[in-house]
Amino acid sequence: MVEDNGIGISEEEKEKIFEKGWGKNTGYGLFLVREILSITGITIRETGTPGKGARFEIRVPRECWRKSGT
Repeated sequence: MVEDNGIGISEEEKEKIFEKGWGKNTGYGLFLVREILSITGITIRETGTPGKGARFEIRVPRECWRKSGT
């Protein structure tokens, strides 16, 4: 989870921010993040509260990670 205390994301934009072309710059940032993560079964979503900050939750399925070392 990554979060901030900014203005947040409106309910109407929570999914739109992951669409290709959405945003103030090229519109590829979060679109590419979601696409790349989805290749390995990892998901990302925005769950913050509008007016209180944005919060991004990344979920990694149990079968997609491993612990290395001793």
